[in-house]
Amino acid sequence: MEEISGYIEDIIFSSSENGFTVAKFKEEKQNELICIVGTLLSVQPGEALLLKGEWKKHPQFGKQFEIASYEVTSPSTLVGIQKYLESGLIKGIGPVYAKKIIDFFGLDTLDIIDEKPDRLIEIPGIGKKKVETIKTCWLEQKSVRDVMIFLRTYGVSPAYAQKIYKRYEDKSIELVKENPYRLAKDIFGIGFKIADSIAERMGFEKTSAFRIDAGIEFTLWELSSDGHTCIPEEKLTLASATILDVDTDLIDRHINQMVKEQKVIRKNLSFDDQTYPFIWLNVMHHYEEGIALELARLQNNSSSIRSINADKALEWVEKQLNIKLEDKQKDGVRSSIEEKLHIITGGPGTGKSTITKAILAITEKLTSKITLAAPTGRAAKRMSQITRKKASTIHSLLEYDFRSGSFRRNPDSPLSCRLIIIDEASMIDTSLMYNLLRALPNDTRVILIGDIDQLPSVGPGNILKDVIASEKVSMTKLTEIFRQAKGSKIILNAHRINQGEFPYIPEKEKSDFFFLEAPRPEEIQQKALQMIKEDIPKKWGFDPIDDIQLLSPMKKGLIGIENFNTILQTELNPSDSPFYRTGMRLHVNDKVMQIRNNYTKLIFNGDVGRISKIDKIEQEIVVTFDGRDISYDFSELDEITLAYAVSVHKYQGSECPCIVMPLHMSHFILLYRNLLYTAVTRGRRLVVLIGSKKALAVAIKNIDVRQRFTGLKEAILETYQNKKIASGLFPTF
Repeated sequence: MEEISGYIEDIIFSSSENGFTVAKFKEEKQNELICIVGTLLSVQPGEALLLKGEWKKHPQFGKQFEIASYEVTSPSTLVGIQKYLESGLIKGIGPVYAKKIIDFFGLDTLDIIDEKPDRLIEIPGIGKKKVETIKTCWLEQKSVRDVMIFLRTYGVSPAYAQKIYKRYEDKSIELVKENPYRLAKDIFGIGFKIADSIAERMGFEKTSAFRIDAGIEFTLWELSSDGHTCIPEEKLTLASATILDVDTDLIDRHINQMVKEQKVIRKNLSFDDQTYPFIWLNVMHHYEEGIALELARLQNNSSSIRSINADKALEWVEKQLNIKLEDKQKDGVRSSIEEKLHIITGGPGTGKSTITKAILAITEKLTSKITLAAPTGRAAKRMSQITRKKASTIHSLLEYDFRSGSFRRNPDSPLSCRLIIIDEASMIDTSLMYNLLRALPNDTRVILIGDIDQLPSVGPGNILKDVIASEKVSMTKLTEIFRQAKGSKIILNAHRINQGEFPYIPEKEKSDFFFLEAPRPEEIQQKALQMIKEDIPKKWGFDPIDDIQLLSPMKKGLIGIENFNTILQTELNPSDSPFYRTGMRLHVNDKVMQIRNNYTKLIFNGDVGRISKIDKIEQEIVVTFDGRDISYDFSELDEITLAYAVSVHKYQGSECPCIVMPLHMSHFILLYRNLLYTAVTRGRRLVVLIGSKKALAVAIKNIDVRQRFTGLKEAILETYQNKKIASGLFPTF
């Protein structure tokens, strides 16, 4: 096995899956750059490495050095030191300052920064503030290096080192040694399996109580990421036993003990006419019980908006808005001005927007304290455009407090509103609904508007469906498609799909709905790229990045999200100087999506933006979301992902002028009617389906949607039952 040393000149390719990297490498005392290939986890251009491996000849790419192992070293030449400082690894030092420092201290540069950093003030043009920044970042980098070396000992990617250090600081190694399972809870991106592998190498027993409890809790959290707020105990036992590779008897004993210690909650629920014991995480049970109590509180207390004659109000609003409401719409408006809580549901083109405007016109004559909100920024923006009134995201409405890690708006500091209308309510998850309801005053009237036939929320729960199923809140379901919407084949076909019928595929070129037949994945990929890059922009004038969104059911595969993102990034936004981090390749102007809620930045799961700046010196990337510039430290980049192609689930609540969706039998596991219906309803002006008619038919016929286990319906029924008194009302909570 040979050894070579030098530094990375450039990264050609890096995989986020396994760290496989192709890079240009500058060997010490050699003029020519060489090609190195192999697993290099979280390394950057400019870093000095000692590589062990063998020279191989690739049939297509020629001579390469295949890496077996490597060590990060300190550069020993002036060029190497300068490259290292220019690389952006130390915040505050870029090419300009790197040259100044090298010119002044020469080969002693790294020793000076390490041992006598205050001497940097001697360099003309470097002030005290810059010196302090360099000192702080150098010390942090050293500490992060220690964590990297520690992690590598246990076979964990060094990519997590900076996140671990930011969380635990100088106690990082100590705390991980004490309890490696804390990583699965505290560090985004590290799951139970990684934490468990560290624990195993540290000598933790496979059957230790510590491991089993952590595994059961992890299984519950994993299931909540699939939308469940609770899970049948039998399913939990089997899932936990599989993950932990232990007997189910051991799992059962630990669940019983966790129930006794109130670490989890056990209750019986009825499903499919049978009763089973279910298990909740404490927090999920608290949210569902809380939602039920808050609904009862709001329903029990009178509205502060005075009563009016609904028939006269309906007659007035039709004249005022110059509209003619059909009977179901009138029912919806009437209930919304008479009931304390009301739900309006219906598909596209059924008049939900018209009802909203009518309710607002009437209620504005009675109070000025009206609040409009939606779960996402795009949904709120659309609500504002429709109503011409200010609408907020629910998160911004509740005002997140960074210091306490909770919302400022709560029972002690409630929202000031007499009417609140929430659009896209099917997207609200259990946690958000709980926090919203508890922030509403007793006298607030609540109207929830949404489409229960769409996919449920990304987060756990199935709020709108469960509240409707409880039959404790009045509901209007709109079904009639109005004349102005009937001309749209998107709306017509969305309803046909929702009713289990094959969509009408028009032959006219000017139609807003197309199906392009392509039986093989290679053809689907080729046609999708052709449509997005050339045909649609040419015929419709759409911007291929901002106005066209590809939605794919699957993550992997030739026509999966990851592959489409790679191809579309290359074709639509090429770059001569890509930025690599943790396996991602990013370019300025890339379309990206936030993939977790970040209350500190007020950016949430599913928000889409464009990269406006990549600053290697300050180690930050700036993403512009709907006019807001959000800064990400390099250690936070696992919160965003390329968004030229995204999942239907992630895109719900958003709309785009044009939606392109591949459909193939390789997507079979995710071909569901509500997924296809949701995808089609995301397109405002054009929807293009590309694939096989067989896959389209399978999706339309498949109503066996993945069941979400929730306890909200039962919690509502139990709360309303237990709180009843002789008058049929509830006590004030």
